[in-house]
Amino acid sequence: DGTEPSHMHYENDENYFRGYEWWLMKEAKKRNPEIKLIGLPWTFPAWIGKGENWPYDYPDVTVYYIVSWILGAKQYHDLDIDYIGIWNERSFSSKYIKLLRYTLDKHGLQQVRIVASDRLWEPISFVLLLDPELHRVVDVIGAHYPGTETVPNAILTQKKLWSSEDFSTFNDEIGAGCWARILNQNYVNGNMTSTIAWNLVASYYEELPFGRCGLMTAQEPWSGHYRVEAPIWITAHTTQFTQPGWSYLQVDGHLEGGGSFVALTDGLGNLTIIIETMSHNHSQCIRPLLPHFNVSPQRATFHLKGSFYMLKTLQVWYSRLGFESAQSTLFQQLHPIKVWRGSFSLDLNVDEVYTLTTLKTGKKCLCSDPPPSRPFPSNYKDDFNIRNPPFSEAPNFADQTGVFEYFINTSDPGDHVFTLRQVVVQRPITWASDADQTISIIGNFNWYNFTVTCDVYIEQPRDGGVFVAGRVDNGGIYVRSTKGVFFWVFADGTYRVTGDLAGEEILMKGLSGVRAHAWHTLTLNIQGASAWGLLNGYPLWENVTVTKPSSGWAAIGTRSFELAQFDNFHVE
Repeated sequence: DGTEPSHMHYENDENYFRGYEWWLMKEAKKRNPEIKLIGLPWTFPAWIGKGENWPYDYPDVTVYYIVSWILGAKQYHDLDIDYIGIWNERSFSSKYIKLLRYTLDKHGLQQVRIVASDRLWEPISFVLLLDPELHRVVDVIGAHYPGTETVPNAILTQKKLWSSEDFSTFNDEIGAGCWARILNQNYVNGNMTSTIAWNLVASYYEELPFGRCGLMTAQEPWSGHYRVEAPIWITAHTTQFTQPGWSYLQVDGHLEGGGSFVALTDGLGNLTIIIETMSHNHSQCIRPLLPHFNVSPQRATFHLKGSFYMLKTLQVWYSRLGFESAQSTLFQQLHPIKVWRGSFSLDLNVDEVYTLTTLKTGKKCLCSDPPPSRPFPSNYKDDFNIRNPPFSEAPNFADQTGVFEYFINTSDPGDHVFTLRQVVVQRPITWASDADQTISIIGNFNWYNFTVTCDVYIEQPRDGGVFVAGRVDNGGIYVRSTKGVFFWVFADGTYRVTGDLAGEEILMKGLSGVRAHAWHTLTLNIQGASAWGLLNGYPLWENVTVTKPSSGWAAIGTRSFELAQFDNFHVE
């Protein structure tokens, strides 16, 4: 769903104040100091590969990059990173992992644990069984979207097993059903003691890939509107009554009538039991395919043994996901249940979640309503004139390839001291298929008739180039196939109008007289099936027919991974 700025864009560059993650981690720690922080690279800046699209040829360089981030988190933000991963859903290198552990220890970071390999259970489990040194340095096997199942080799390693990425499902009631089912069954079926949702909060334009695949939705920073979706309250059934460090009791958690339960303890006498009875059609995750199963109403009797035999009552929290017509009941406190001689019974219906716990700390806050939803402003300006911005990037712009950062032009005494600058100058070691151009999108996906104006400054002579665009229809992992209306000017004095980001569908071209190291104003007008463009306020081209896409965002960007500046952005 876009790019995030690195702490080291270039080999000689370090900055631990870019992006939103530092802020996010600190805010999370304010709310729960016990929360765990995990780092996982999805991509690496190009300088790490020294020209190759591969992070393991120079493992010492990659280790330096990763350990710098962990040290920077502590030095600049007093954040302790608890776990570090290898490379999201891509190959691992045993040599690299061993060097990472060695270097962490050398820097006094023994407490940072290693998760591998954030892909599938194999080949990492098999390799751990063959390589005693690797077995010694990997603490957790993390698999993605395991479908609640593990493999024999993973169990044989005797490592902690995690579903280190899961969920990724549209956050309606079915998404909540998916989440309730896998939160329990990842342990019941697969012995996984952690399940991590991608993603935490859906805070990106909904029409990008995987729109609203977060536990809650906050995709209108311009209005402040957000939605606490059902998966948040499903999460609360587990996280309000357990903490990292609690242990799962080793019981068979399959219910006779379908569904599952787990039981956890803090080892200090507290007990939390979470029960789910999600039906097949109401709990399908986005992946993998869910084999058919049946769940029926049932009476379940639980027997508490050992130190739990003496318990007299358990607090009860209840959710029922409503489908077809019924309203959902989300995270409601019911009367405590009596325990008689270590036993109690519950009548369970389908699509329900229960938490039974000794803890009395559960709460469902009645917060005031968020501001009402409203569309992106139809007349929007940003001159980027901000001396001490709270973040490194301008609000509402969503970088899809490259990174666009606030910049102060010390050499420009004129009107362009404060600008927005594209700063990634080499194609990264990519995770997804980034575009060959850089692009940042903004606005309302439903816009069709609009005007985009922006001052542009090409920094790369000869082959540099920049664009403004409208009706931009895609981004994220699909950014290479993005269509729209793109108005380009190049440092060689030419211009082009294209129907795509790749620049292959040429609608118009000609001479513009634009050169590098000078400011120019581009204006793109799109009305119905027609587009025209102005350069420095004078018509440059007109009567270009545009039929598809019929609507989309506005955007700015560059011809390649090159430095370029933008100022006085305006869309109407």
